Amino acid sequence: MPISIQQISYIHPDKEILFSDLNFSISKGQRLGLVGNNGCGKSTLMQIIAGQLSPSNGTVVRPDDIYYIPQHFGQYDSLTIAQALRIDRKQQALHAILAGDASNENFMILNDDWNIEERSMAALDTWGLGEFTLSYPIYLLSGGEKTRVFLAGTVIHNPSVVLMDEPTNHLDLSGRKRLYGWVEKCHSTLLVVSHDRTLLDLLPEICELEKHQITYYGGNYEFYKKQKMIMQQALQQRIEEKDKALKLAQKISRETAERRDKQNVHGEKANIKKGVPRIILNALQSKSEQSTSKLSSIHQEKTEKLVNERNQLRSSLSSVTTLKTDFNSSPLHRGKILVTAKEINFSYQNDWNTNTDRSTDNYSDPNQPKNFLWQSPISFQIRSGDRITIEGNNGSGKTTLLKLITGQIQPLTGSLFKAEFTYIYLNQEYSIIDDRKSILEQAYIFNTRNLPEHELKTILNRYLFPATVWEKPCKKLSGGEKMRLAFCSLMINNNTPDMFILDEPTNNLDIQSIDIITSTIKNYAGTVIAISHDSYFIKEIGIKQRILLE
Repeated sequence: MPISIQQISYIHPDKEILFSDLNFSISKGQRLGLVGNNGCGKSTLMQIIAGQLSPSNGTVVRPDDIYYIPQHFGQYDSLTIAQALRIDRKQQALHAILAGDASNENFMILNDDWNIEERSMAALDTWGLGEFTLSYPIYLLSGGEKTRVFLAGTVIHNPSVVLMDEPTNHLDLSGRKRLYGWVEKCHSTLLVVSHDRTLLDLLPEICELEKHQITYYGGNYEFYKKQKMIMQQALQQRIEEKDKALKLAQKISRETAERRDKQNVHGEKANIKKGVPRIILNALQSKSEQSTSKLSSIHQEKTEKLVNERNQLRSSLSSVTTLKTDFNSSPLHRGKILVTAKEINFSYQNDWNTNTDRSTDNYSDPNQPKNFLWQSPISFQIRSGDRITIEGNNGSGKTTLLKLITGQIQPLTGSLFKAEFTYIYLNQEYSIIDDRKSILEQAYIFNTRNLPEHELKTILNRYLFPATVWEKPCKKLSGGEKMRLAFCSLMINNNTPDMFILDEPTNNLDIQSIDIITSTIKNYAGTVIAISHDSYFIKEIGIKQRILLE
C-alpha cells in the first residue's frame, strides 16, 4: 500500500506556518531520503506520516504496519526494551499460555508467534545488543543503544514501511556500517531523514522539503547536490542579469529626466523670446510637468519591479553560496613537529575507597593496579599541516587522547613532547559559545581588535545574523547557528589558530550547515585533528592519516 499526503499543512500553536499545501506520495518499495534546512519541518512531517501527529489540514493515507524510528527517545525512558518494541503483550500472553492460561484472548494476542522471544533476542544480537534482556530498562541505555533497539524492531516486525529520523545521530562507526548494510538490503518502503551523506548516497532518490513544496530528485545525494549546484548557479546568473537590468533602467531613467529638463528649459526660453503670453507659458509648463511626472512614474514602476524580482531571487539563494569563511594561514611553517608521543597510555582509576582527592582527570594511585585505556601503548607524531582522524569505538578514549595532545592531562606511561601551538576546539555543542550571552555580546567577547561597532555588526550580518536576532540568547541557537556564530567570532578575532580540533562537530547540524563547516575546514591551511563517525565529512576535509585506538 503506498503512502499519500494531500494538501498537508501544519501550523504551530503560536500561528506560525511550518509548511502548507504539501502533496507527496511514496510508492511501494521506494527508498527515499528527505532533506531540508533545520526548522523546515522534516521531523514534524515524519510524525504526521507515522500517525503520531495530526496535520492542521489535509489527509494522509498510510498502511497499518508503518514502523517509525524517532530522532529522540526520551518518551520511552519509562519502558523496558520489550515495551518499547511493542512485543510485551505477546510476551505476557506466551508466558500465560505456558503457565496454563489457555484463554482465547491470550491465543489471539500471541497469534501463533511462539518464538517471539527467540526472534527478538536474535534481532537484538544482530544489532550488537545480545547482552541485554527484553526486560532491561530503556533509560539505562546510551543514545546509540536506544537507536539500535529500534533498528532491531525492523527485523522483529518486518514492516512494509519504515520511517527513520536521523538514525545515525548516536551511532558509532561500527553501528553506522551495520545500518548502511541493512539499508542496502532493505526491501521495505523506506523514508529517511538524515544529515549523514554516506547514508543518503545509499538511497536512490532524494526529496527536499521547503515551506510550500516537496521537490523530487531522481538520484542519490551526490546527484541531488550536483543538481542543486546547477540550480544555484543559474539563480546567481539570473540575479546578476537583474542587477544589470536594474542599473540600466536607473541610468535610462536618470538620463531621460535630465534630457527632459533641458528640453523644458530650452523650450521655455524660446517661447519667452517669441513673446508667448504668460498664461499660455504656465499652461505649457503645467502640461510638461504632468508629462514628466507620468514618465517618472513609469520608470519608477519598472525599477521597483526589477528590485522586487532581484530580491526574490536572492532570498532563494542558498546561504552556503553567500557565506564564505577564509582563515589566514597559520604562522607555523609546514612540517614543524607539534606533538611526539612514544609508547603512551593512560588510566582513569576506578577504586574510590581512599580519601585521596580525585577531582582531576589524571588522578592515579600508585598502589592500585592500572586499568589502562588502550590494550597497547600508542606512538604517533603530529606535524604542522597534518590532517589526522582519531578512530575507535565509543569508550575507546578518543576525547582523552585529545586532552593529552593539548596538554590538559599527562600520560601515565611513555613520553609526550608538545611544542607551543594555538588551537581551537570545536565539539558538537560548540562550547566556545557562551550560552549565557546574547549573539551580540558573544561577538564583543571576541572583539580583541576593538573593531568599530558598525564593522562588528557588518561581520554579524555577513554570517547571517541580522539586527533582528542580535539580542537572542545563544542558548536558544540551533547547532547550525552556533557553528556559524563560532566561525563569526573567530573571524572577528582574526587570530587564525595553528590547529583545529574537531570532536564530532557535525552531529547536530543540517546538511547545509555541514557544507559550510566542510568548506571552511577544507580551505583552512593549518593542522586538523578530527573525531567523527561521519566518513563522508572525514573524506571531504582531506584527512590523510589516522590514529586507531583499541
